[in-house]
Amino acid sequence: MASSSFTSNAPNLQKYLDLDQNGKIIAEYIWIDSEGQTRSKARTLPEKEGGYKPEDLPTWNFDGSSTGQAPGDNSDVYLKPVAVFPDPFRRGKNILVLAECWDADGTPNKYNHRHETVKLMEAHAEHEPWFGLEQEYTMLDLNDRPYGWPPNGYPAPQGPYYCGVGAGKVVQRDIVEAHYRACLYAGIKISGINAEVMPAQWEFQVGPCVGIEMGDQLWVARYLLHRIAEEFGVKISVHPKPIPGDWNGAGLHTNFSTKEMRDPENGMKAIEAAIQKLGTRHAEHIAVYGEENEKRLTGKHETGRIDQFTYGVANRGSSIRIPREVAAKGYGYFEDRRPASNADPYQITGIIMETIFGAV
Repeated sequence: MASSSFTSNAPNLQKYLDLDQNGKIIAEYIWIDSEGQTRSKARTLPEKEGGYKPEDLPTWNFDGSSTGQAPGDNSDVYLKPVAVFPDPFRRGKNILVLAECWDADGTPNKYNHRHETVKLMEAHAEHEPWFGLEQEYTMLDLNDRPYGWPPNGYPAPQGPYYCGVGAGKVVQRDIVEAHYRACLYAGIKISGINAEVMPAQWEFQVGPCVGIEMGDQLWVARYLLHRIAEEFGVKISVHPKPIPGDWNGAGLHTNFSTKEMRDPENGMKAIEAAIQKLGTRHAEHIAVYGEENEKRLTGKHETGRIDQFTYGVANRGSSIRIPREVAAKGYGYFEDRRPASNADPYQITGIIMETIFGAV
């Protein structure tokens, strides 16, 4: 494991993990700030037989003026627990707690996009929505250069890096493997990983998840990735176009299916009907599909154009892709390729539900 002045010496911490905690556990509260980044802080709680559920955990608070979520003269923002996961770092009975942000007046904080999405998921639960998100990301060194790239100039052109194996093709596989194992330990439904088209770029997939679980699991998976990379002195970027020029950008491809789409008799009709609805609100979707996405959605590098809505079978240059196997079977799911890697999964899943099934 690499170390730097900005990281802890992780091997030396192992000897403390098995110490008796005297009937106490550590709960790491995680939330999303105004910039779409995860923040966290820890507190001590008594052990609870059977473990903690969200409703068992205390509401906490933080200084919202330091995270861009509240003014300095009214800075308390409340953390309301919504999901609990085993902690792969402290292990034992210690937990990770995902929390929603609420203002002191009892309303959701303006950056709390989960609250409205829960309403949509609950209102349309009879459709049994399944989501699977593919999170692309880029590893950077402490000088914000893609990890492993020459300090000046560029590596060889794209080609050998996608799903690559071997020195000169992939970097920091140890971070990727550690993240994979940490997600499995925490109960995240991580379904796979692969090296991506641009060197220093990787992807992990989470899902299928039902309803609001998709956003919850992806945010915790993002937290785990940043937390692990911290130990290696590596930064994680989810910018949709980290390097200008003839290099692939990074997306958050969103796979979606409902029980109607999974019907062997009428699934393709349901898929096509849903895609037609998505086409009528292309601009509204783009508005919540990530910052600076126009730098990525150019019609090149396996993307559609940001100002056009298109779909097709096995076409990675379209807005919506129907997988070849789905077209052959006549039922299954579709892939929305428009979301950027920095998009909020709550906003993505929420607007898809709203567009296809209606607002609440």
